[in-house]
Amino acid sequence: MKIFNTMSKKKEEFVPINPGKVKMYVCGPTVYNFFHIGNARTFIIFDTVRRYFEYKGYKVSFVQNFTDIDDRMINKANQDGISIKELGDRFISEYYKDADGLYIERATANPRATEFIQDIISFVSDLIDKGYAYEIDGDVYFSTEKFKNYGKLSGQNLEELESGVRINVDERKKDPMDFAIWKTQKDGEPAWESPWGPGRPGWHIECSCMAHKLLGDTIDIHAGGMDLVFPHHENEIAQSESRNGKKFANYWMHSAYLNVNNQKMSKSLNNFLTARDALKKFDPEVIRFLMLSAHYRTQLNYSPDLLESDRSALERLYNSIYNLENLLEKTNMDKLKDGEKVYLDNLNSYRDKYVEKMEDDFNTADAISVIFDLVRDINSNLGIESSKEIIETSLNLIRELGKPLGILQKSTKVNLEEEIEKLIEKRQKARKEKNFALSDKIRDDLKAKGIILLDTPEGVRWKKA
Repeated sequence: MKIFNTMSKKKEEFVPINPGKVKMYVCGPTVYNFFHIGNARTFIIFDTVRRYFEYKGYKVSFVQNFTDIDDRMINKANQDGISIKELGDRFISEYYKDADGLYIERATANPRATEFIQDIISFVSDLIDKGYAYEIDGDVYFSTEKFKNYGKLSGQNLEELESGVRINVDERKKDPMDFAIWKTQKDGEPAWESPWGPGRPGWHIECSCMAHKLLGDTIDIHAGGMDLVFPHHENEIAQSESRNGKKFANYWMHSAYLNVNNQKMSKSLNNFLTARDALKKFDPEVIRFLMLSAHYRTQLNYSPDLLESDRSALERLYNSIYNLENLLEKTNMDKLKDGEKVYLDNLNSYRDKYVEKMEDDFNTADAISVIFDLVRDINSNLGIESSKEIIETSLNLIRELGKPLGILQKSTKVNLEEEIEKLIEKRQKARKEKNFALSDKIRDDLKAKGIILLDTPEGVRWKKA
């Protein structure tokens, strides 16, 4: 298996720290609002990475944090007149609703930053004791110049970083690039007692502490969106390796940005979209299908037209599953026929191709193409004369290859019947509006799927051809 490592800027063979096990940390949401569709892409991608490792037999310890203390949390809680814990509780619950809705598997652990305050204080104290951090007026800063390899993830040195990024100006800092790992309490802010007075953790220190506490000094994979490479992940590396004296993560994975209607998502452009809003309009499998239809390191566009196209593509796959399930009910032959053993080997070759694509840096786009090739082959070669064994094997293989992607697992009977009823309703509306072209198209599309419409005095009925 090859993984593109952001640290080395190249694909590397994946070698786990412990054979058969994967320790994986993915940066989660700040829980002050619903997560947006760009976050959803990242969460779906690394859910798929985790699922694939499990498909290959690995035991995955998958940690995804909740940031439940930062400026946005404080401002939102104060605005709503509630505590940050109440705000965090609410939007963690909302996160699970939307993540579950997108078929994102629950993490092994979802730590909250506020549950690790004492561990964070110990972490900060160790950095001060080792000379990597310093305290001024209750604030504690990490000294970037003390960490000689600062900038190694983003591939820039301190001078380049300093000239290329927006820096929080604070004349008390020893260097403009130093960053806060503990913040002294301000009016209206929650705080915890510490050796430096009441305060709260900085954003970057949270993940370093939780990853260390739950997964150890060195983890296999650290992942997140491309926007986290600098400064968040860069700072995590500096803190963790300075404190622990060991490599923080062996592989760094980052997903590319998601545009909406070919523009960067922004509230000012009126194209900001939450996952909750997307789920109201589109089936979760269609959303997953779109998110995985391009390589995770490739920028992707989200648009209703693309989702409609993906809905049709996914429907074609489900139609094949539906037809195979119907064939199972009709076939009279249980065991493999002459010649089907050769076809069985042909089927297994698709699994090999799928694995080859997924193990080339999780190329889900090409893996989906393999599934379509498999379905076309099955549609052309299986029929009522096929044995039950070859039909079942074909059906199970489609389901098997869809599972790591989080698709093709639903019951087709419920699926197709609901879809047929919706199309009949749409056709009836078209007929009332005298849109006979659309009415005829719906009838023809259903006929192509083996569904015959019957206009009766009691209304429209349907049957399988």
